[in-house]
Amino acid sequence: MASLAVSLLFLFGYFPLNWGGGFRPAGGYVMTRGAQWEDHYARKAREEKWLARSVYKLEEIDKRFGLIRSGARLLDLGASPGSWSQYGLKKTGPKGEVVGIDLKDPTRLSAPNFRFIKADILDLDVEWLYQEIGQRDVVLSDLAPKTTGIHVADTSRSIELAGKAFEIALAVLAVKGHFLCKVFEGEDLKTFRNDVSRVFRQVRTVRPSAVRKRSREVYLLGLGLLGD
Repeated sequence: MASLAVSLLFLFGYFPLNWGGGFRPAGGYVMTRGAQWEDHYARKAREEKWLARSVYKLEEIDKRFGLIRSGARLLDLGASPGSWSQYGLKKTGPKGEVVGIDLKDPTRLSAPNFRFIKADILDLDVEWLYQEIGQRDVVLSDLAPKTTGIHVADTSRSIELAGKAFEIALAVLAVKGHFLCKVFEGEDLKTFRNDVSRVFRQVRTVRPSAVRKRSREVYLLGLGLLGD
């Protein structure tokens, strides 16, 4: 049986690096257990000194819809590792301000006009947050649950996070402010989109090109918070 297994590995273009490790494709790329392939956006992010490939999702949406302006006050929910806050700091400039919230510190990000609050978004008191940071012009949320592989459960947890981000946005956004939120596609997305559309001038569902092909994530964008 062992000799048959080895023969099949050679047949399909793989041969063992060692019997305790991974396998090497015939083309020369090393693939070990738990390895993650580095794609175009990951390489580009490293070359351009961004903290994560996710920056290109925000950049595409911002360029398309004019989300972030110079001098704006941003709130970044799920900020770590910090690429969205990093992009926000670049776009808002020295007169802007970015506040990031996450359970994990964005250790590689530091700027005079950046403030980090370590907190669980779901446990966050929105009235306290408003007192701490004041009004915001843009609320960004790249929050995502730890996926289980169970479609219904993952979508439900994603909607829960999106709902909390929406609650926070309503508490801190200035009139005409913007809200951008990641959410997984599923049955509950339509209801959530309808809720957001009631309080924003325009609502769009966007799937940036940097989203991985097999991912179910999309971004819900609310433009222009309506006044009372």
